Parts: sequence; C-alpha cells; structure tokens
Amino acid sequence: MSKEKLAYKLLTGPDDHSFCQRVSDALADGYELYGSPAITSNDGVNIVAQAVILKK
Repeated sequence: MSKEKLAYKLLTGPDDHSFCQRVSDALADGYELYGSPAITSNDGVNIVAQAVILKK
C-alpha cells in the first residue's frame, strides 16, 4: 500500500539535531522550503517551525 505524499507539511519541534534531520529528510524526499522558519521559546527551549511543499 503506497502512501500519497502531502503537498504541504509544517515541521515543528525543539531546535535540535532531530529537527534538522527531519527537515533534511523532507528535502531529500522531494520537498522544498516554503517561507522563512519561525522560532519561539517555551520554558527556555527554542521551538522552531519550517513549512515545506512538494516540488512540482
């Protein structure tokens, strides 16, 4: 059973290696960055968000 890729994803999480790996994996899977990343802080932990869209 093949899973259809979403045209848009919003990746979020702590600003760490794991988040960077998820963004890198999305790029390798045919997505491209969409817009600028966002960052906020929650109890001293930086939380980031990056939108990606499937390349046309």
